[in-house]
Amino acid sequence: MKKVGISPGHEAVGMWGNRIDELVENKLTLSHDSAELHLYETFQQASHVELRFDTPVMTSMLSGRKVVHHPDQPSFEYRPGESLLMAPNHTLFVDYPEATIAKPTRCLALTISDEFIRQTVAELNEQVARVEVNDQWQLHTNSYHLQNDPEISTLVDKLARLFRENNPFKSFFIKNTLKELIIRLSQVQVQTDLLTHTKQHLSTNRLAYIVSYIRENVTRSLSIEELCDKACLSKSHFFRLFKSELGVSPAQFILTERIRRAKVILSNPAKSITDACYESGFNSLTHFSNTFRSIERMCPRQFKRKLFVTN
Repeated sequence: MKKVGISPGHEAVGMWGNRIDELVENKLTLSHDSAELHLYETFQQASHVELRFDTPVMTSMLSGRKVVHHPDQPSFEYRPGESLLMAPNHTLFVDYPEATIAKPTRCLALTISDEFIRQTVAELNEQVARVEVNDQWQLHTNSYHLQNDPEISTLVDKLARLFRENNPFKSFFIKNTLKELIIRLSQVQVQTDLLTHTKQHLSTNRLAYIVSYIRENVTRSLSIEELCDKACLSKSHFFRLFKSELGVSPAQFILTERIRRAKVILSNPAKSITDACYESGFNSLTHFSNTFRSIERMCPRQFKRKLFVTN
């Protein structure tokens, strides 16, 4: 990797107030007992830049675009609002196809002590049981690419602020925010696994069976009592475990699955919004439109128009 220095006498500073000494991956590093925060800015196009850390790391894109090359997986675009978990001593290579002085590419890398992660996950397993006794909470760091949900985005922003604060309680706040981040990332990984690899867990995980059952019966009325009976769980137990492992209530999940089905129907030019409403399990166009807007941030008509204008 070639790094290009700023011309002599140039006193330009970056977004975080640090001096710009390099145009590619100009870095500010801030330390804590259990973690380090590395803030990067890149001001010119570059390719094949090595990315490697000796401890587990979470990187998050803040602005611009990267292309990440993995030795064993297809390359992918890396954009703001996304994060990447990496195992220690694992090498990736990154391209910066759009970085300029006017529009730099910015990202952060949060390296966390392996021991701190283990302690946090162990504490989580002691206090919050999974639905199946043989399952454990854990955090996979081997090139795990994810779209940040609102909670994770908030925690990333909070850590970037806390590391730069001058506050007597700073260390305490950072430690607790790191714990919450680790727990939420573990939750996201469990949710993703259950929702994308549902069939693999049908015989070993009751919630995977319930997810499959909801998807197969999503167009008809589904009562909580029916789902509890299928899961062989009491109502209170079922609600707590469903929310813990899938991040939403059973009712919210059913609505999300109906909207997912409605989007498939709307992608058919021969189908109308009314068709999508009733064929996805809704009994009211008003309820359908309101639910669609709350989940997709646009009404069904806008979604259909955008879909076919794009195509």
